[in-house]
Amino acid sequence: MEIREVPNKEEWEEFLAACKEKTFLQSWQWGEFQNTMRGKAWYFGIYERSVLVAAALCVRVRAKRGSFLLFPHGPVVKMQNANLKDQNDNVKFKILETLLEKLREIANKEDVNFIRVNPIWERNEENSRLFSAFGFRRAPIQMHPEASWKLDISLSEEGLLSAMRKTTRYLIRQTQKNEDIQIRQSADLKDVEVFSKLHEKVSARQNFVPFSLEYLKNEFSSFSKDSNISLFIGTVKGEIAAMSFVVFWSGIGFYHHAASLPEYAKLSIPYLLQWEAIREAKRRGCALYDFWGYVDPKTHPNHGWAGPTLFKMGFGGAAHEYVHTQDLPLTWKYWPTAFFEAFRKMKRGL
Repeated sequence: MEIREVPNKEEWEEFLAACKEKTFLQSWQWGEFQNTMRGKAWYFGIYERSVLVAAALCVRVRAKRGSFLLFPHGPVVKMQNANLKDQNDNVKFKILETLLEKLREIANKEDVNFIRVNPIWERNEENSRLFSAFGFRRAPIQMHPEASWKLDISLSEEGLLSAMRKTTRYLIRQTQKNEDIQIRQSADLKDVEVFSKLHEKVSARQNFVPFSLEYLKNEFSSFSKDSNISLFIGTVKGEIAAMSFVVFWSGIGFYHHAASLPEYAKLSIPYLLQWEAIREAKRRGCALYDFWGYVDPKTHPNHGWAGPTLFKMGFGGAAHEYVHTQDLPLTWKYWPTAFFEAFRKMKRGL
């Protein structure tokens, strides 16, 4: 196998379109967004006899806690035959081997302390062992979701409604009947500013750090160039009560950011907002809707994501759990970073 940078968006996106397991964090647009925010990203392709078999978007991260190379939800591997388990494991081993050889060169040039891989490979013993074989260790925190709740939306709208939890279906229909409630979509960057203010209010109440306005605007701009993102806005008598960011990419709709005001909680607007996003995904030809972060509410009832997960589960679907985020230490400077991140995670109760 050999590794080289993929020179154009067409080749990159065409390859990912043929892959089953993927998220927009490996899209060409996300790379452009990361270039804007972090200053450097690489689109690596791993080739077998000149055939592209894996794609790996690599981002250089420079933060107060340390500098590292990050693979958000990558590498993405195109499996030839899902039933040939041993063969697929061997392919993934060779891909990691080829990738790490290149990354060690880059790490020296970029003066980074470790490599962090956040793969969306199925969480199982075999995949975990693949990373252990190269000296990786479980990261103290996750950069992006390590599990997601996904819904097959190939059914008709009536079929999807019938498969929902009874309460979810009831709340959607009740909200649809309320003439004071309206749902609209926006591609206007000015509405991102409105969302940011709403998000700040929610974060202050729930005690988490919100994404900055710069972050939200740059993300929106990167995907809006191809009309791959939309803001869903729920209003009550013209007043904004709830909003969400939804990315539509490579046949999948992704529910990425959301915020709603508590004073409108009894009106159940987020249910209708989510349903309209699913309907839009279907109109765009998507076969899957990814609700993004998931945590098992039974085993982690006090986790910050437990409530939102129960909300997502009401729409139907299934959990998809990935290998835990993996770190490969390169210098001693990794360890203070790992200690700091572990302490911060414990303090937040995650």
